[in-house]
Amino acid sequence: MSHANDPDGEIDLVVSLPTIVAIIDLARAAGELQEEATNEDVQDPETPDEVDPDGMTDTLKGLIAELNEDEQAALIALAWIGRGDYDATEWKEAQRLARERNADSSAPVYLAEMELLGDLLSEGLAAFGIAAEEQER
Repeated sequence: MSHANDPDGEIDLVVSLPTIVAIIDLARAAGELQEEATNEDVQDPETPDEVDPDGMTDTLKGLIAELNEDEQAALIALAWIGRGDYDATEWKEAQRLARERNADSSAPVYLAEMELLGDLLSEGLAAFGIAAEEQER
């Protein structure tokens, strides 16, 4: 498999792998809390203060906001690859379009509101032969 047309087969993800993995984990946790909160609306809530899906989402947005514009665009491109909008060989093009998409610096909100963001980023990494689940936490 070609790694984004790099002759060495190495891909520059722009964002460090530990950062991507942290965002994957946080996005998955926020999604699970959101789902639990939705389900608890139907059931008896145990302790409403116990989980705060909005707070977790705000933390995710904050983490993404700390990244520079190139890193934010790379996350968007990685999510798009994970979603199947592009494949790994189109990495540079996906990054270019993601930079355009993020011209208004809306990446934190755009990504945090993306359904299954953690899974999409994980799938994006998998397209480059990187297993997020095997990364040290």
